[in-house]
Amino acid sequence: MKPGRRNLWYCAVRIALGGRLYRTLMAAVLTSVTLATSAALAQVGSPAPGETIAKLQQQFLAPPPDARPMVRWWWFGAAVEKPEILRELQKMKADGIGGAELAFVYPEVLDDPARGLKNLPFLSPGMLNAVTYAQAESRKLGLRIDLTLCSGWPYGGPATPLAEAAGQLQTIEVPIAPNTTSFALPKFDVKEHISTVIVTGEPKHWDAASAKPLTLAWLTSDFMVSVPRSDKPQVALLFIAGHTRQKVKRAAVGAEGYVLDPFSHDAVATHLRAVGEPLIKAFGATPPYAIFSDSLEAFGADWTPGLPTEFLKRRGYDLIPHLPELVAGGTPEAEKIRHDWGQTLTELVDQNYLTQINDWAIAHHTKFRSQTYGEPAVSFSSQDLAGLAEGEGPQWRSFSTLRWATSANHVFGHNVSSGETFTWLHSPVFRATPLDMKVEADIDFIMGENQLIFHGWPYSPPDGKVPEPGWSLYAAASFNNHNPWHPVMPAVTAYITRISWLLRQGEPANQVAILLPTDDAWAGFSPGHVTITGAMQKLVPPELMAAILSAGYNVDFIDADAIDKVGLGTHQILVIPPTDRIPPETLQKIAAFSHAGGKVITFGRAPSLDPEGKPIASAPFASLVPGSVLIPDEAYLAEALNKAATPDLALEYTDEATRNSIGFIRRKLPDADIYFVVNTSNESVGAGAVFATAFKHGVQWSPETGLPIIVVKPTGPMPLELAPYESAIYVFSKTLAPRSLSDCQCPKIKNLADLSSDWRVTFTSTGKTVSETSLTDWLADPATKNYSGEAIYSRNFTLAATPTTPVFLEVEGGTALPGSPNSSPEHEVLGPNGLPNPLITHPGPGMHAYYDPPIREAALVTINGQPAGALWHPPYRLDVSALLKPGENHIDIHVYNTALNAWSALPPHDYKPLIAKYGDRFQMQDLNQVAPLPSGILGAIHLVTQQEAK
Repeated sequence: MKPGRRNLWYCAVRIALGGRLYRTLMAAVLTSVTLATSAALAQVGSPAPGETIAKLQQQFLAPPPDARPMVRWWWFGAAVEKPEILRELQKMKADGIGGAELAFVYPEVLDDPARGLKNLPFLSPGMLNAVTYAQAESRKLGLRIDLTLCSGWPYGGPATPLAEAAGQLQTIEVPIAPNTTSFALPKFDVKEHISTVIVTGEPKHWDAASAKPLTLAWLTSDFMVSVPRSDKPQVALLFIAGHTRQKVKRAAVGAEGYVLDPFSHDAVATHLRAVGEPLIKAFGATPPYAIFSDSLEAFGADWTPGLPTEFLKRRGYDLIPHLPELVAGGTPEAEKIRHDWGQTLTELVDQNYLTQINDWAIAHHTKFRSQTYGEPAVSFSSQDLAGLAEGEGPQWRSFSTLRWATSANHVFGHNVSSGETFTWLHSPVFRATPLDMKVEADIDFIMGENQLIFHGWPYSPPDGKVPEPGWSLYAAASFNNHNPWHPVMPAVTAYITRISWLLRQGEPANQVAILLPTDDAWAGFSPGHVTITGAMQKLVPPELMAAILSAGYNVDFIDADAIDKVGLGTHQILVIPPTDRIPPETLQKIAAFSHAGGKVITFGRAPSLDPEGKPIASAPFASLVPGSVLIPDEAYLAEALNKAATPDLALEYTDEATRNSIGFIRRKLPDADIYFVVNTSNESVGAGAVFATAFKHGVQWSPETGLPIIVVKPTGPMPLELAPYESAIYVFSKTLAPRSLSDCQCPKIKNLADLSSDWRVTFTSTGKTVSETSLTDWLADPATKNYSGEAIYSRNFTLAATPTTPVFLEVEGGTALPGSPNSSPEHEVLGPNGLPNPLITHPGPGMHAYYDPPIREAALVTINGQPAGALWHPPYRLDVSALLKPGENHIDIHVYNTALNAWSALPPHDYKPLIAKYGDRFQMQDLNQVAPLPSGILGAIHLVTQQEAK
């Protein structure tokens, strides 16, 4: 039961909306919505049947502005000027963007008075005045403005002295030969000294259990110290409260300095006072919507001066004597020390960084938007300490910090989940296309994101001051109007806005919760490596995630603290990955969940230890949680899940590759279910879909137009076929579908006209015009090989009569490319010192569409002078029924490519003067890949119509 790709697609278009009927039905839909809503408002009590669907349909057609995507707005230097600030804000508004996050980063240019280019130092009066202007103009335009509370990232800068910079436990090993009575210590800052011990062994190979404290008795000014004689080799271990000396990454002019100590109340308070206060005052009486903290990247930070005192207070014993075990690891005793040390670090960053900043935000009448992951040791539940938890990373079939954040919002009851989106989209800069955007956005949607923060929008000086394509971040997509395909942006943002709004309706309905083994992560910490999210890359096996998703379930993460605080909510199944430690209180909550009908599946092995590493005292896990199921590996998981609960979306009559490619998310309303379904692959897929909804009536909605397009029946397998990277929306309810909608599964397709030849092509920027008897790649002509911009394809065609059935413009073609449609996990490449090399930018995961489309890269179509819509993703089809007339018709297709073609003809930019002045603060990524790309219309163009066949 695999209907043909083309036939089934036409079942998912407006069978009854052809020609003049299109506008008639749209008017009828809006009228019925208004009447239903008005009638319901006139009644008292529960909503009338259909009211929810009617209101949902109305708002889906025209979502509110707060669902629009935002952009990270990079100010380079900051070399900004007010007229350009206003122009860019106006352009954002016109593009359907809902606001911007101010981000102050490295300089792109030396001061040049002749060109009017001047870097305004960070927090200088000129820079703050520009902030004041930007926020005032944005409010006039109805745009939201968020504020990054630093320059670059992480927090820190010139106001952070070394004493308040990120701390690090450092161990100095000094070998002591047998029968030695004194030895020389390396020179160090005595104020940073924690303790010194002697152990048996040699450097890197010593016995922590043999540690004996050594009192430093200075014999000479050369740091000689006496030791008891031993006939065995020994090592003196000096434990130093040192600093990572990491500098703020990508800092603006005047923002250079150390990364602050996130475990220190005083360090964070200093930053809020020195940096936060001036920035927030620039907003006057209208504070930003939110202040922002980027992902925690204080690499190697694992110590703070107050740690020993806090550890003793919180854990009940002295950490200092156990430092040899902490450093050495390898024993159950050491794992306990490391667990307690990790837990204390988490509590300190929670209290002194997250809670302090959130309280500061509330006091300043704004919200705290935080990417609460990375280093140091924030936990899943730490995210609830910030007003707005945000994630990033499109790794939907493995652990992802985006799912980490959306799960926290689901678990703790926060409806909006924002995400830093397109961070590494199709490098190099300006290579990303609208199709690339859809590929990543759809994956982010099915992970629960419903507020996209585009990464990003580069501020660039007014025309003529710098060469095209203007300024850009060293590694990211560029979504400003220096991008040639920018005229298609309103169509892209309209799609993203519509889906974002829809996925905020009702409540999340993910069936499965995965218990994150946080206690195991703490026990696995080691000096310089204190990241819970980093540990989860291994503790949550990708094969576990993939097996759950392929079985037809969607997933949230949860941790022990969240279960203890709010329980498991509406999740039906708790899956526990291979785990050793579990808190007793959490175990009791899980047992209660099981007794109440919840299902528990342990994967690989069940927890057997408490957080201290002691065996669970009362009984094995299976006895404490009756009915729990232990499965050895992912091969048994689908069966166990199916026995526990019916999958939300079961796929039948298909293969494993399709099950691995189709993703979905469900939102549950009191009287409706919403499913957003996505083909994440670069090939067409087909299956019989069974939706686990209790409602009897279903309608498929168009993500593009917002209109209902076909009746679907939830009972039994429903034909589901999706083009490469295509998405679909299904709404199930008690409400009967409009009678004008069809449930036909087999329309007849008729070719009306072949429009693949005889085009007149005008290259707008140069005025060059060519006649193409057959569609040709711009690269074939040396005169257009390096052309970036718009080309208008024009021709006339004749119709003897306008069909009474729907007519579509179709651009056929497109080729799947080898490779995976999902990116690899993001990770910073660290040097031997545990820090990233600031002089090296490693390539990112490079999410993009593995697909050569028939239009390179996007197009806007007009027929007889009227806009028909945008072509920017498969299937490349538009309903043009209402625009046609008998006799001669005229069509224009405005095609846009990328900036790389023109950029590749320019000489390489010389960054040496900039580096000489400001240091090497960034490295442009993948410049060796800046080369001309195929451009234009490369597929066959047809007008087709359809007729309903019963």
